Amino acid sequence: MKWRDIDLSPALGNGLVLNKIRFVLAGTILIVNFLVPINVNADTLTLLPDPITDARSHAKHFSGNDKATDLTLRDAINLALLQNPELAAFAKEMRALEGATLQAGLLKNPELVANVENAGNIQKLTGDINSAHSLAQEVVQQLTTIRLYQLIELGGKRAARTHAALIGEELAGNDYEAKRIEIIARVASVFIEVLAAQERLRLAEETQRIAQSVVTTVSERVHGGKVAPIEETRVKIGLSTTRIEHEQAQRDLLGARKRLALLWNSVTPHFNKALGNLETLVAPPELQVLEERVLANPLTLRAMKNVEHRRALLKVEQTRAIPNLTVSGGAVHHAQLGGTTAIASVALPLPLFDRNQGSIKEAHQRIDKAVDEQAATELRLKTELAQAYEMMLAAWNEITILRDEILPGAKNTFSVMQRGYELGKFGLLELLDSQRVLFQNQVLYVRALANYQRLVNDIERLIAAPIDSVKVRQKDTPSFPKG
Repeated sequence: MKWRDIDLSPALGNGLVLNKIRFVLAGTILIVNFLVPINVNADTLTLLPDPITDARSHAKHFSGNDKATDLTLRDAINLALLQNPELAAFAKEMRALEGATLQAGLLKNPELVANVENAGNIQKLTGDINSAHSLAQEVVQQLTTIRLYQLIELGGKRAARTHAALIGEELAGNDYEAKRIEIIARVASVFIEVLAAQERLRLAEETQRIAQSVVTTVSERVHGGKVAPIEETRVKIGLSTTRIEHEQAQRDLLGARKRLALLWNSVTPHFNKALGNLETLVAPPELQVLEERVLANPLTLRAMKNVEHRRALLKVEQTRAIPNLTVSGGAVHHAQLGGTTAIASVALPLPLFDRNQGSIKEAHQRIDKAVDEQAATELRLKTELAQAYEMMLAAWNEITILRDEILPGAKNTFSVMQRGYELGKFGLLELLDSQRVLFQNQVLYVRALANYQRLVNDIERLIAAPIDSVKVRQKDTPSFPKG
């Protein structure tokens, strides 16, 4: 399954955020094609490019007021991305960091200071201005001082802050993309549960139909006096068991449908059935190739970007060790003399004690911490990949054996036993045993298919790419046995 038309604009809110995360979209064109655990036919889950309004139209189709229709995985993903509050929170965080970047690049405001000394003493000097009285008046005359201060940041502080803020925005973009992938993977996983529940319900209906045909056959033989009536009782007990299994399958499907609808904040699922084909599989690729793709996971990219962010913050702390220059200029007005004098000053702190040593040391240690976290993230993802890969190989082998060996043999055995029982060549125990083996292995096959699809979904989440984009082993694609 390829998701080529996931619309992000409704979750992001408006065009400002879309413009800001173009670097995310440019790096995730491949990622929108991933996490597809169900490789189905072109008329079901294959996604084609749609306009931006496509997601809104899909959401409208599945609202409570519209007529129920069939649901594709693309529909489910669009609905979840449109209405998931977690994704909306990450989009708002990105918008908040836009403001932080803007603030980091602003210049410091100038400061205007007005000072009045000896207020009110504004009488003009009279008589001899060199007399003792005049000199005393001049000393206490009103002085009005107006100064304009401007802080000039030295050492590239503003550029360092802006660079660190921009990397912080990119980090938020990685967080957003990781959450988006998580939501898509969650939707795909529950969608697989719905498909598997639908298939189990179909098998339960088929099992009930076959059990009813066995009851009919045994009843005819009982009425013909060929077998004891107890045999009819035994097969009717088996028929009742199939009815219980059918009711359980119905409940499982209902629960899975509700869990899927809750992912787009809907209590009631307003769709008829999920469209998909569990039986179309992609063969497991080589583990080494998958391990290389892990480095494209948004979590890995975020860890790498976090190291870069910490280095940018170290640069910010290093620039703070360089003192800033404060320049000022103004004028002093002498009220009694009636003159104005220009003044200017320069202030520069002396970095004798505080040279920001502590913050620089802290920044260095946080860089080392970020490097360790990056290594831990890569190791964790590779470990999860190795575990999922081994389980996927086991599920692939299980599917192959069930498809090629067990199911054909079980179906043939049951057909022969049913015909032989009608002719009186086999007993009821042999017939019931062959019926039980067939039903059990059909359920096991559906379970194995669903398990394989979930594991493929997990791997695609880890490699952030569709698994069919990786070179796979040359094996025939299995097909689901009919009938």
